Amino acid sequence: PGPSVFGLGGGAAGSSVALLRSLLSAPRRLEQRLGVRAMPRPRDRRMNEEKAKDSILSAPQGPVKVDKSGSVLVAIHAKPGAKANAITDMSEEAVGVAIAAPPSDGEANTELITYLAMVLQLKKSELVLYKGSRSREKVVKIQTLLSPEDVLKRLKIAAVTN
Repeated sequence: PGPSVFGLGGGAAGSSVALLRSLLSAPRRLEQRLGVRAMPRPRDRRMNEEKAKDSILSAPQGPVKVDKSGSVLVAIHAKPGAKANAITDMSEEAVGVAIAAPPSDGEANTELITYLAMVLQLKKSELVLYKGSRSREKVVKIQTLLSPEDVLKRLKIAAVTN
């Protein structure tokens, strides 16, 4: 016999190739021999989809969310150039914040972080402008142990008092 696919002589290598071909042609047999499953069964996928739906339903709704790392994220719609800092409105998409600073050289972003720190009773260093440094649509990340419910409650109190 001539050389095999693996560069070995015939004989034992040839039977290995035959075994490999039979295993690759029948995935179920491969799963049984190795004791593993190559792909999830359809019922497994349905169970994963149900778990995903449950986690979405249990997640906080509205402009305050929790990311994968457990940090609280707040969606902000900034309105720079206002007369005074204030929370103007709260919707499902974002918290409207009027900022008494012009939208140039990052002044409005700095003022936004300062104002939110005051409203949320946090240090400025515990807030980070996560997304939207040059946009009106921003996301602020809260880097402290504060629940999304507490954040939403503090924002609503500030919105009422303005």
